[in-house]
Amino acid sequence: MSQDNKKTGWTFEIFPPRRTANISSIYCTLADLKKLKPDFISVTYGAGGISQGSQTVEIVNAVKNHYDMDAVAHMPCIALTKADAEQQLRAFKNVGVNKILALRGDLPADGSIPQGEFKHADELVRFIHSFDDFSDFKVYAACYPEKHPDSPDWESDIHYLKQKVESGVDGLISQLFFSNKTFYDFMDRIRSAGIDVPVEAGIMPVINSRQIERMVQLCKASLPEKFCCVMNKFSDNPDAMFEIGCAYAVDQVIDLVAHGVDGIHLYTMNNPAVAARIYGSVKAVIGRV
Repeated sequence: MSQDNKKTGWTFEIFPPRRTANISSIYCTLADLKKLKPDFISVTYGAGGISQGSQTVEIVNAVKNHYDMDAVAHMPCIALTKADAEQQLRAFKNVGVNKILALRGDLPADGSIPQGEFKHADELVRFIHSFDDFSDFKVYAACYPEKHPDSPDWESDIHYLKQKVESGVDGLISQLFFSNKTFYDFMDRIRSAGIDVPVEAGIMPVINSRQIERMVQLCKASLPEKFCCVMNKFSDNPDAMFEIGCAYAVDQVIDLVAHGVDGIHLYTMNNPAVAARIYGSVKAVIGRV
């Protein structure tokens, strides 16, 4: 599985601020991330529907045209009409962004049913490819090393992932995970099923206890005993949490690189200091990333 001559790609994820007035903080983050020369910056979609997507357009425009980095725009589709989706895609194209992360998106917590025209991400992928105007678009999709929370079993999870890839996906970005064995087992499953597109491993450094609670709730990520023990011991020490969280992520990344991972997708939480620490530490150990 090791590929000694392979250069592992690095990509970073950021998200629009909750308040539009704070969007200037994103530009400081981008200026710092540019120094690390990522393959691309992915930008999550603002909460609240199509109107909030304008923030994503503004930020990917800045990534691409002001900071001269490649940009991937997140596009959850569960609440979109086809007219909304086309409008959003044209907005991205108009600012020179032709890379999309096609997502279903989170279902409403109140159990209500969104009034969109897409039920799953593969429908959005096919919709994008149905337009000659978007023929140059590169489409990514998400994958889940511990299977999607809505999947009843691995067989159905892999079946629907393969269906999504075959709809026209160029690459996958994984949900976060804290055990590399979990990721390797997942890779064995999907490769055995004939899914051969590149997969970027999603890594999230945990530098405070609130992140842990949120991840367990939203992502259903399992937490290894070693991880929990260390985090519980130092959860009330911010400086220690920063160092330990970065060190844990560095350990994961070095092992992933040694095993020939296609790429590292770092969930930065808009904290460029964390990204710089992890990237620099990995580079110092293995000499090249």
